Formats: sequence, structure tokens, C-alpha cells
Amino acid sequence: MDIFFEIYKDLPRQGPGNNESTRKVFSLLTDLSPKPSILDVGCGTGMQTIELAKLMDGNITAVDNYQPYLEELKSQVLAEGLSEKVEIVNASMLSLEFEAKSFDVIWSEGAIYIIGFEKGLQTWQPLLKAKGYLVVSELSWLKSNPPKEVQKYWKDNYPNIQTIESNLRIVEDLGYRKVGHFVLPESGWWDSYYTPLEERIGFLREQYKDNEAMNKELDISLLEIEFYRKYSDWYGYVFYLMQVT
Repeated sequence: MDIFFEIYKDLPRQGPGNNESTRKVFSLLTDLSPKPSILDVGCGTGMQTIELAKLMDGNITAVDNYQPYLEELKSQVLAEGLSEKVEIVNASMLSLEFEAKSFDVIWSEGAIYIIGFEKGLQTWQPLLKAKGYLVVSELSWLKSNPPKEVQKYWKDNYPNIQTIESNLRIVEDLGYRKVGHFVLPESGWWDSYYTPLEERIGFLREQYKDNEAMNKELDISLLEIEFYRKYSDWYGYVFYLMQVT
């Protein structure tokens, strides 16, 4: 049994986010071609992929290296009648083998942490066409000097977390034009992710009550929820929008 997949497989999303935020960000990409080419990096089960495909007349290449997620996305693409718009590729974001200047937009919701914010921005930049956009959401400190408990938690779990100001400096230093940024609302954490995850944890506790490995992972997931419930004023996901010059 793949414990991680078993926990998250039936959730609307595999991380914080919602379709409203996806639509909001896309509306800010004001000078796209009529049929843009989009690379969705770390697409997961692709809720944002489906939403983007509905918003435009171009094509999307959805990339992830976890095949069970891609199978779920494939089912959704077929169900929505979007097969002509969406190509699904099993590949690692650490070694994307696409030609330079292939995409009008590179999009990555809640996944750039795998490669790292600065490295991702730097590595993916050559894949963008002239005036192409890069859109990523990244876990960020919303205020400086967080309480020691939450500071230690994220130092242990994601030591690369930075403030919004630090990330915006990276955007500028790499030669992008800042288009905008905004904090994912708390509803983006609860409605499509943490609330259904809490319900699923309760279900799996009963189903796998004698499975030590499963219960250990459930404890980790529950602790993450409790930290956000307690410290959501201090950190959150931030969408960063930028454009190559």
C-alpha cells in the first residue's frame, strides 16, 4: 500500500488552493496570445490543470512524476472532454526536457518547494517565450519574527521558507518583471484541503487502527493542520506572478 496516496487520493486537492485563486491569477496575465501554451509543473491530480484548460483555448502540458496522480488527472480530463487541450507527461521537475522558449506560461501551484524557489525560477526561465509568464505559489512567512514553536516546526519541515520580501528580491535579481503577488486566503487551505483531510484522517484511523506506519503518517498530517489552525497569521501560500523581459 502507498500510504501517502491512500491518505490524499480522495481529496479535492493535494495541497492548499482553490479554483477561485487559479482564476484570479490567470486573469492577471493580461497580454497572453489567444491560444497560449502552458506548462503545469508538479500538477498532482490536476485540479488547477482542469480549471486552466476551461479558462483558455490553448494547450497545457501537465507534468508530474507520480503516476497514480497522473492516472487520476487523466480520468478527469476524459470526463471533462478536455483531451485535445491537455497532454499528460510523467517527468521530474528537476530535469524537464523541453526545448527553450516553448511556453507562454509556466504554472506551478504548491510544488516549487521540491526544487526550491530560487532554483525553480532560474531553471525554468529558459523554457519561457519572450514576455512569457511564470506563476508559482510558495509557502512564505507573512510576518517577521514568528513564534519559536512555529519557526522550529518549519525549520524542521521546510527550512527554505522565506518572507514575501525575500522572495520578491529573488524574482528581481533573476531578471523577471514583477507582475504581482497575493496571499492565498484561508479558505484555500480549509475548504478544499484541511477540512476534507481531517475527515479522511478520522476515516483512516478506524480503517487502519492496527497499522503503525499509517497512523504515524496520520499523526504528521494532523499536526500540520493543528499548526496552521494555531499560526495561520504567520505563514501561508503566496502566489508570485512574474514575466520574462
